[in-house]
Amino acid sequence: MTEAGGAEISPQTAWMIAVRDRRDRAAFARLFDYYAPRLKSVTLRSGTPAAEAEDIVQDVMLAVWHKASQYDPARADVSGWIYRIARNRQIDLARRKARPEPEDLMLDASHAPEADQIVAMAQEAGELRRALGQLAPEQKRLIEKAYLGDMSHVEIREDTGLPLGTIKSRIRLGLERLRYELKELRKT
Repeated sequence: MTEAGGAEISPQTAWMIAVRDRRDRAAFARLFDYYAPRLKSVTLRSGTPAAEAEDIVQDVMLAVWHKASQYDPARADVSGWIYRIARNRQIDLARRKARPEPEDLMLDASHAPEADQIVAMAQEAGELRRALGQLAPEQKRLIEKAYLGDMSHVEIREDTGLPLGTIKSRIRLGLERLRYELKELRKT
């Protein structure tokens, strides 16, 4: 096969170009059939367990499909491009494994809340629900997104389409109303 410039290209490069330019599924199937066993073999030789190697191959080939528009045959041979994606996936996986997992929190009986504390917390939660019910619906919705949904103001803007200033104002006014509604709780 020859490229527009007259240079010979491999069948794999031609398949990749077809995937890139036309989203050609048949060409992608050929790429998959050609590279999947080779990627799995390389991954297994690096000491990766078989099931994990299969997952990596699937991830890599999915990335090849999604990133096909980024492939430039003038910059890299298709096999080099695909193997670089595979290498990066393996590195990402190794980093994730190296990250320490948080320890489970173990509470002993001496730190368990007393019955009166549990009742007080339940009463406070009820008061908070009542106070939230007193808010205007748009204030309540934004406060729930910000504090219960753990969303930033920017994320709320993206979710609702509201201007940032409106979001901040409604949250501020809603919090002032909640403080007013809950002032009796603060006295105790």
